[in-house]
Amino acid sequence: MPNPETSIVLAIDIGTSAVKAGLYDRTASAIEGTDVAVAHEQIVENDGTAEEPVEWIVDAVELAIDRVLEIAAERRLEIAAVAMDSMASTVLAVDRDGTPLTPVYTYADTRSGSDVDQLKSELDADAVHQRTGAMQHTSYVPGRVRWLKRTEPELFKRVARWLDISTHLHTRWFGTQDVAASYSIASWSGMLNRHQLRWDEELLDHIGLTPSSLPRLAAYSEPASGLCPEFRARWPLLAETPFFPAVGDGAAVNVGTGCTGPNRVALSVGTTSAMRVLTPADSPPVPSGLWAYRLGTDATLMGGAFSEGGLLMEWAQDVLRLPTLEELDSALAGRLPDAHGLTLLPFLAGERATGWSTRATGVFEGVRTSTSAMDIVQAMMEAVSLRFALVAELLLPSRPEDLVFVSSGGALTRSTWWMQTMADALDAPVVVNTEGQGTSRGAAVLALHALGEIRSIYDLEPEVSATYRPRPEATAVLRQALERQQELYARSLGM
Repeated sequence: MPNPETSIVLAIDIGTSAVKAGLYDRTASAIEGTDVAVAHEQIVENDGTAEEPVEWIVDAVELAIDRVLEIAAERRLEIAAVAMDSMASTVLAVDRDGTPLTPVYTYADTRSGSDVDQLKSELDADAVHQRTGAMQHTSYVPGRVRWLKRTEPELFKRVARWLDISTHLHTRWFGTQDVAASYSIASWSGMLNRHQLRWDEELLDHIGLTPSSLPRLAAYSEPASGLCPEFRARWPLLAETPFFPAVGDGAAVNVGTGCTGPNRVALSVGTTSAMRVLTPADSPPVPSGLWAYRLGTDATLMGGAFSEGGLLMEWAQDVLRLPTLEELDSALAGRLPDAHGLTLLPFLAGERATGWSTRATGVFEGVRTSTSAMDIVQAMMEAVSLRFALVAELLLPSRPEDLVFVSSGGALTRSTWWMQTMADALDAPVVVNTEGQGTSRGAAVLALHALGEIRSIYDLEPEVSATYRPRPEATAVLRQALERQQELYARSLGM
């Protein structure tokens, strides 16, 4: 048994563009100087492709672990457990030997749009939504299975199992295909029956899968141990260390930033964006337009996610040749809300919440010869804020008096102008979370909770710095902008 005075958790965060790893002590405080980051990159094409060769992600994760273990060995630190979270949802197909047959397809890949539309026409989509917590959409696995069968039928015949990237990593490290996916990761596939905590056999049967085509399921608190010979030699410090099943990155952020109650709502703007509430309820009804994922056996993460966020800002900076985000923030200061004459649908990477359209693209209305780059970027940032306001209306039909939105993600928190705009659009206080690595910290907290070191994940309070309060006059202007956006949405998408 590891020494409780030196026992620590190695937490791994598999993000969209980087793998981050670091060590946390018994109180889930980051141990200074132990964090590392390894970049990786998706292949994105105009046809909707958003994928990554399996080895790129595998190499990035394993290199990050190598580097953290070097630090741990130098400091003579014991590691009590390994925790992990992963971008969701991801999926790859493997053969009977567990060899990957496909790249890793990410949530952003939209090539299955027509297959999803077909599924919607065949299924009782509302019933499936309530059973699984997920809409039929390109973000989820059912449409991806149909797409691969349609486009590569010979390869499809060779597929034995479908795995997310975190479960694939565990099969490598333990040398067996009998590893579990957590209920959290399974939820993000769109195929978990959240009421029964098993794969939704009715949906699987419809798309031609069986439970044996997928990993077995377990709670995030049920670890595996005993690395295979290759990885015992590579990581002797972890040879018999318990590895907990990965959880979805969104769930980890909520836990890591202390957003574990109905009055503390996580608002994340990284490469993509999301708004989430974690509640100790097993399977509450899901409002149309939102999703609900299980965290464990007795907790639900509910919210909405967007493909737009930091990705949108990167596009704007590249195409419009804008300055850095910090310089941009100064240039936006003093500009009046919605004074640019533009109405935007910010779906450059497709739409998820709230309409879940499979054919949405970005729409810019009102562009004139007088429109400047600053007008466009302001309108884009406001448009994203308005999408958050729509999710908030569905997520919080009755608002607690002490409601606060806890923000994280550098794309948002580095911009005081955007933070204030977000507070105005939401008509509620928005605070800046000071936890630098809330996602990996959340994975560490869950592992420590499973080990009995942390009594309850609901006792954690967010650490915040600045608070942005809504300005009534700005809120009123942005409500009118939201009405225009909704009208443009109806005209453009017929929804």
